[in-house]
Amino acid sequence: MAKKATGKKSGSSKAKKSGSKGGSSSSRGSSAKNTASEAFVSLLQSPLVADLVAVAATSALAALASEGFSREGAKGSKGAGKAVKSAGKAAADAVKRRLTEEIDAIKKAAKDAKATKA
Repeated sequence: MAKKATGKKSGSSKAKKSGSKGGSSSSRGSSAKNTASEAFVSLLQSPLVADLVAVAATSALAALASEGFSREGAKGSKGAGKAVKSAGKAAADAVKRRLTEEIDAIKKAAKDAKATKA
């Protein structure tokens, strides 16, 4: 679905609309928008983002399970709110840990590459 929304056909129609409104600066802005949107879509399709979403979903589900959240066990909307809040915190913490691991691995690889060249 995302590829269809960022296809060349829709991008060129955006460029034509921008070009008809103003001068050449509008068409340059449109070109930059297309490049930015394409970069964003490619980022969303990267394996790292897929991994982060999976980690966040898994930890949120685990937090919900550990809360013992059910209709009978929850005390009105406050129980549900607490469960959702703890699930969000767990997901954020898991993503933070995963990103920290990735950044550390990148730093280590860069350091090793620099040492190899020297």
